[in-house]
Amino acid sequence: MNTPLNSAAIHHTAFYKFVPLGDPEQVIEHLRSITTDLLGSILVATEGINGMVAGTTAQIDVFQAALLAHASFGDILFKRTECKTPPFGRMKVYRKPEIVPLGISGVDARNTGIDVSPADWRKLIAEDDVVLLDNRNSFEFKLGRFKNAVDPNVTNFRDFPRYVEAHIDEWKAQGKRVAMYCTGGIRCEKTSAWMRDLDMEVFQLQGGILNYFKEMPDAEKDWDGECFVFDNRIALDTKLQETKTTLEDVYGGEPDGEWRLKRAKELDGSK
Repeated sequence: MNTPLNSAAIHHTAFYKFVPLGDPEQVIEHLRSITTDLLGSILVATEGINGMVAGTTAQIDVFQAALLAHASFGDILFKRTECKTPPFGRMKVYRKPEIVPLGISGVDARNTGIDVSPADWRKLIAEDDVVLLDNRNSFEFKLGRFKNAVDPNVTNFRDFPRYVEAHIDEWKAQGKRVAMYCTGGIRCEKTSAWMRDLDMEVFQLQGGILNYFKEMPDAEKDWDGECFVFDNRIALDTKLQETKTTLEDVYGGEPDGEWRLKRAKELDGSK
């Protein structure tokens, strides 16, 4: 059983990896065995894993070492941040059809677009032939975004492909390149693989927005607002510090805001 965390010593680590898993149930059991002292959420599918966990520095160190020791996850990357607010109220490891639900079958997310480092990203998005796409939900875009980014106006990640299909011929005719970003990188990994199948040149921000904030001390030059995170911290600024933004601030006025608000509040484990 998980025990409450000391809020003065919490670290949050996020990770994912697209890798074929022949026995997801075995992976689930392994993950459960190495997260008994942690809180968070890990999705497992035949295409890989996607997770966020929180614990003390020592607990996170032990977990990361154990996951790296697994044959399928030896090169997995972790994005760690310090927390003031406990991000989660429980630990859950469960199986899903996809670790990120694009809703298009047959996409091999290992065949991804071109990774661009944060420093090179700043140069790339300033170029005239680049379409800068925000690969997140519209409520996330409203809270914060890269300057000059395009909002595809989607309420669910599965809606994103329809926006691309409606514009891709236009981009090609104009000789445009697409640069995409999302919170931690996983949505861009899968979408860029699909877009490559459509013969579109795609670039993606390495490690996502949170990595940009970590690597670029002056990230505010390129970013307006905050970054929504899917845990109890709600939003971070460009210094990776929690803000005073509330769930009501985020979801107020959204078409499905009531449902999202109820679902988000379940993260504290009280329901």
